[in-house]
Amino acid sequence: MSKHNEHGLALITGASAGIGATYADRLARRGFDLLLVARNQARLDDLAARLRAETGVNVETWQADLTVAADVAQVAQRLSGDPAISMLVNNAGVGASGALLGADSEALENMISLNVVAVTRLAVAAATAFAARGQGTLINIASVLALTPEIFNDAYSGTKAYVLNLTQALQQELSPQGIRVQAVLPGATRTELWARAGMDTSNLPPEMFMGVDEMVDAALAGLDLGEAVTIPSLPEAEDWDAFNAMRLGLAPRLSLQHAASRYGKAAS
Repeated sequence: MSKHNEHGLALITGASAGIGATYADRLARRGFDLLLVARNQARLDDLAARLRAETGVNVETWQADLTVAADVAQVAQRLSGDPAISMLVNNAGVGASGALLGADSEALENMISLNVVAVTRLAVAAATAFAARGQGTLINIASVLALTPEIFNDAYSGTKAYVLNLTQALQQELSPQGIRVQAVLPGATRTELWARAGMDTSNLPPEMFMGVDEMVDAALAGLDLGEAVTIPSLPEAEDWDAFNAMRLGLAPRLSLQHAASRYGKAAS
């Protein structure tokens, strides 16, 4: 099937709605065959039927719950063993609302399982397979909250900071081998994530929210430009470059034999 497609097969998680479904639409129009992974089979089937009819590409659907270890393992195995897969859009994720104090510990654990554990397992499976073949594209969907944890008082920002760190580490390993690795950091995007997380957005300024079509189009434009980190709403790419250069500039001073002089002899 997809082995005859020059673009290969793009596996997209969280593909039944929102960002994932929009990636599916855009990649189909670029000529990729698709493997769409999500929990909602009916939505997957509807999306697949539309994309087959509109674009003529092959679309496979896979119902999987990526908070369940066995389901993650099966998807990871497909990533490891299918040479037609040329791209992973690691998009599945869930938000959380409210303060950490008094939060539902089971809900937090499920969020971490999906946003961190599943993302890592699939990213590593894809990266290992791509490295063995010397080609492939890995896109991890993070969030601007990776950079601004103070904005929302929950653990969601921590999971997205992890995704950014993971992606930057993979970039360091894989870029010399010709593998494209991109972190996408959307701001507030008009998707169902807010409602599913129980968050009321009616009091938030409308100018904060970007439409999902515009967000994904910008993210793919960033991929085409070769960006390692794409922040769709950031006006000047140089601002990220300066921030990242400052971060890297701290590295030689972060681990030294002695404490900084401002701490005096507190340790003695």
